[in-house]
Formats: sequence, C-alpha cells, structure tokens
Amino acid sequence: MPVALVLVLWEMSVRLDLFPGEFFLPAFSSVVLEIREMLFGDLLIPSLISSLGRVVAGFSAGAVCGISMGVWMGWNHHVHQWFHPVVTLLYPIPALGWLPVLMLWIGVNEMLPIAIIFICSFFPVLYNTVTGIRQVPPEYIHAARVLGATDRVILGRVVIPMALPNIFTGLKLEAGMAWKVVIAAEMVAIPTGIGALMMRAENLMRMDIILVCLMVLSVMCLIFEKFFSFLEEKTTARWR
Repeated sequence: MPVALVLVLWEMSVRLDLFPGEFFLPAFSSVVLEIREMLFGDLLIPSLISSLGRVVAGFSAGAVCGISMGVWMGWNHHVHQWFHPVVTLLYPIPALGWLPVLMLWIGVNEMLPIAIIFICSFFPVLYNTVTGIRQVPPEYIHAARVLGATDRVILGRVVIPMALPNIFTGLKLEAGMAWKVVIAAEMVAIPTGIGALMMRAENLMRMDIILVCLMVLSVMCLIFEKFFSFLEEKTTARWR
C-alpha cells in the first residue's frame, strides 16, 4: 500500500506540473512504457545479464573465500592473532577505494568489476564469519569433546551450524552491496552493463532510462537479499 501511494503521488505530481517538465522527472506511466520498450528493444536484458554475471562471479568468490578464511581464523586462535590486525586495517577501506589501484594492477577489463565485488564481499563476510565462530559458547565445545567428538566433528556439527546466523547476515548485507558496487564500477570503467547503460542515458539526457535502471537495481538487490533470507530459513529452521 505505501508503495502504491508513492507511485500515485509520483504520477499526479508530474501530471499537475509540480516539477519542471518530464526532463526533470518523467511520469511513472512514462517509465513503465520505457521498460516495455527496453525489454522488447533488446537493450535492457543484455545489460542486466552482463551485470548479473559480474555480480555472481565476484560475490560467489568473495563469499567462499570469506567464509573459508573466517572459519579458519575463528577456529584457530593463532591464525586469528596473525591475521586479525591485517583485516582490521583493510576492512574499513571502501571497496570502490580500491578502484584506482586495481585499474593500474589489472587494467580496465572484465576482471575489474569482478575484483571490486570480490573485495566488497570478502571482508564483511569474513568479519561476520569470524564473529559467529568465536561467539559459540565454549561449554558447547567442551561438552562435545567430553562425548568424544573430534575437532573436525565439533567444527562441522556444532560450531559452524551455530555460526550460520552471523554468516547469513554478512551474505544478505553484501548481496545488495555487490549490486551497488558493480553499478559504480561499470559507470566508471566498463562499457557494458546496467551502470554503463545509465551513463549513456545521462549523456543523452534520458531520465526515463536512468529511472528504469535504478528500478532494476532495486529489484535485483531485493531478490538477492530474499534469496539468502530463504536459504537461511531453510538451513537453520531445524534448530532455531
């Protein structure tokens, strides 16, 4: 209901000339028509597929490496002591802050946005995984050892399952952030994708296309977040 109200107010405000023309803010109906034209005009789908491929590749690699490293750091005290200062120094750096460095290291090519998304995903997922592992109550681990469980069994059957809520929190947060990062990277350095489409629309002063791209970005962020929420519910429902 609130979304419908906003859309109605948007449409009415443009129709009543409360904004300086469609150049400043096109009507919602005009944006819907543009979505249809872009879908049938073979313009939106190829751009979305390009961005989606980069997000899936970069996010998957960052999440797998972040979880693996996080489990290692969280479970092994000595590894945590060695790597925690490094993570603490690098984690606050915004992912896009690495863009000039990566442009010099790997050049302006398809790997650039994937590398940015990897960095964007790796550190938050690593941090949440380490936090989840280290927050497992020691008495649970001690009880499993008393019952004869090996370290591998304790890690796989006790520690990681109890850390899953923290891990999924990191995944959900960074799934949406990956889309924001890829759009920014494409706007700066890549000629294909939703971000590049937005830049071309800006050069042509096509506000309707820009709004379509923003809607697609919003929907994709929501889909990714809901996917991990669904996956978390299915994975942790048994012991929640």
